[in-house]
Amino acid sequence: MNAINKVSVDISVVLGRAEMQVRQLLKMGRGAVIDLDAQHEDQCWIYANNELIARGEIMMVGDRIGVAITEMTAED
Repeated sequence: MNAINKVSVDISVVLGRAEMQVRQLLKMGRGAVIDLDAQHEDQCWIYANNELIARGEIMMVGDRIGVAITEMTAED
């Protein structure tokens, strides 16, 4: 069990997506806003090592942002 505790997993949370041209991206500076294809009540996607593992909802935890898992994805 000790070896398992040393394994690192990269967790990513996707709130939404946007499509833009590279030149638009390069023009962006500090404070720029990217409009996503999501609403505030939409679920987010949770990935572990680039594999979708769950869906969740964004929530505030004190002064930090967290994710509450609402659904685990089916395993192969």
